[in-house]
Amino acid sequence: MTQIPGNAIALPGFFVLIYCWPRKQDTVNQVGPTTSRYTVVMQSEPNIILSGTDPDLPKNLAPGLGRYTGFRDMAQGGCATLRSCFDPVAGRTVAIKTLPPEIRHDRRERRRLLREARVTAQLQHPNTVPVYEIGEDAQQGVFFVMKRISGENLFEILKRIANGDEATTAAFPVLRRIEIVADACQALAYAHARGVIHRDVKPENIWVGNFGEVILLDWGVAKVWGHADDNEPLGRSVLKSPEQENQQLQTLTAGGQRPGTPLYMSPEQVQGNRSLDERSDIFSAGVCLYEVLAIREPFRGRTIDETFNNIKNLQIDPPSVRSPNRGIPQKADEVVTRALQKRPSDRYQSMREMIAEMRAIE
Repeated sequence: MTQIPGNAIALPGFFVLIYCWPRKQDTVNQVGPTTSRYTVVMQSEPNIILSGTDPDLPKNLAPGLGRYTGFRDMAQGGCATLRSCFDPVAGRTVAIKTLPPEIRHDRRERRRLLREARVTAQLQHPNTVPVYEIGEDAQQGVFFVMKRISGENLFEILKRIANGDEATTAAFPVLRRIEIVADACQALAYAHARGVIHRDVKPENIWVGNFGEVILLDWGVAKVWGHADDNEPLGRSVLKSPEQENQQLQTLTAGGQRPGTPLYMSPEQVQGNRSLDERSDIFSAGVCLYEVLAIREPFRGRTIDETFNNIKNLQIDPPSVRSPNRGIPQKADEVVTRALQKRPSDRYQSMREMIAEMRAIE
């Protein structure tokens, strides 16, 4: 995962998360014990004023991306470029995703980006990011425009809790962290009802906004009805070199960057089962729930191969046993244990069932 100065985090491949960095004077260190980080970031949001709402429509708007102004790089991945820019018609800043120049004319990559754009656009839910426009520009090719969101991803919150940040721990007690995962699961329940499997559920893709809203991002590898089964068995050959692998597999408490996806895969994803269904997302959500409870990843090994072996075979301790000083309710242990069953038939059979159990935790 690469941090880019400004307001974004770029993940390997085409997974990209939008992030509004605080101004220099609004540092996290200035957050008091009764003030959440979101209050600080929220102060840098611009006011809505008359000069931004009442002007007439611009004349002779250019087609494609020509109507947008003030482009600013946010993130660059191997399969996508993300920029922020201003929409003079609506009077708002938006985020635009395009293909990098070297793959702009690749038919497979074009189809992938269009699928991601349309899946995101068609999943109209309070816990997904709105898509405003999908189009094609004469110079830059296919693109889609979406809401630019502010806040931070759940992993950043967990990282500060793991490092003993008292303000973050106070702002995000255990029940609030469970609620965040449950809200993200609402988006999954809706997607499953529409025939979509996310396949990349992890804390880095769960966004917590300035006003407490929760958004599940990155539907770039989602599986939809009619999508050919393409779940290949995974191994080191399709990931990183051993040196990169060991460097990336840092613990949550070390506060390092990490390869999010391998830590959250279901056993059937690792094994390359051809018929993934919503119960794979349930397993991944269970890993996220374990992590927000114990502030530790349940299946992490010293290498990715060991991590995959743990996912397939290791019977882990409940979160309250792994982290006895975190005040984890017994009911939460029960939810995690069922969600993380190795056999899909032993897990919750629907995301709504898992959400109901999470909501019952006290």
